[in-house]
Amino acid sequence: MDTIQSILENRILVLDGAMGTMLQRYKFTEDDFRGERFADWPHPLQGNNDLLSLTQPHAIAAVHRKYFEVGADIVETNTFSGTTIAMADYGMEELVYELNYESARIAREVADDFTAREPHKPRFVAGSIGPTNKTASMSPDVNDPGFRAISFEELKTAYKQQVEALLDGGAHILLVETIFDTLNAKAALFAIEEVKEARAIQVPVMISGTITDASGRTLSGQTAEAFLISISHIPMLSVGFNCALGASQLVPHLEVLSVKTGNAVSAHPNAGLPNAFGAYDETPEQMADQIREYVEKSLVNIVGGCCGTTPEHIKAIADLVKEYEPRRMKIPVQGNAVQ
Repeated sequence: MDTIQSILENRILVLDGAMGTMLQRYKFTEDDFRGERFADWPHPLQGNNDLLSLTQPHAIAAVHRKYFEVGADIVETNTFSGTTIAMADYGMEELVYELNYESARIAREVADDFTAREPHKPRFVAGSIGPTNKTASMSPDVNDPGFRAISFEELKTAYKQQVEALLDGGAHILLVETIFDTLNAKAALFAIEEVKEARAIQVPVMISGTITDASGRTLSGQTAEAFLISISHIPMLSVGFNCALGASQLVPHLEVLSVKTGNAVSAHPNAGLPNAFGAYDETPEQMADQIREYVEKSLVNIVGGCCGTTPEHIKAIADLVKEYEPRRMKIPVQGNAVQ
């Protein structure tokens, strides 16, 4: 199978869309989230989407399949909240390894099936590593700005467990995404480097921050260039932005990354901004029209969708980008695909 690195040299790769948006279509109840295994769990479980990899695995596989069918090259595992830190909300810390392993295994099984049927278009699995619900560089208490709810070491330990399980389950790539606090991301990246060293392996790493508002900064206060500098010591496949703003609002920040990095650049924005009911109204055609600016300006090597995006959005994006050359990278992409 061609490595993702060699493919990136020749065409723009397409990432999948939102897992959560697709799961909402199932209208799963509390009982659905629990399944038989967790029927007596003492905490409410509805909303714990990562748990569905154990209780509704066929739905997770179906979502991956839908994204591959419309042209996605890469799907993300259903593990955005797959750390002991985030799972503490549900009292499910001891399930973290299993959640990540099974999520990666499900995605890899679907990916391998598509690759076997279409060997000219190999499919890849990116292990999704979210930011957790705590921040290492800011205080959650306005009356005590020096207080921290979590330490770097605690974050690193949690991320390391997630990384090991994702790799064991078959993830080809590790995607540290929706980074609002770069110190959290550094803990995740440090954990990845530790696992790579311990296992004597190379793993492609995608790094994706999030610009939280019109100020053009992450929540922890960094501009696009400052964010890039903060993580550039890590061997990476790509750097980019996702979530938060709509596609067009990301253009100036992608322009900065495109000029300043020799690595691949990725983008998977939301389908616009949510409406008053928390839903996303941007159509696939509207979103693809905005992403056209990315490819006309040669800003990206990997593009997909975040909140509110569906297979219809990803199909529109995939159909668009096949007509364009990928952005030229100044330095070779790093790491080897996990087999």
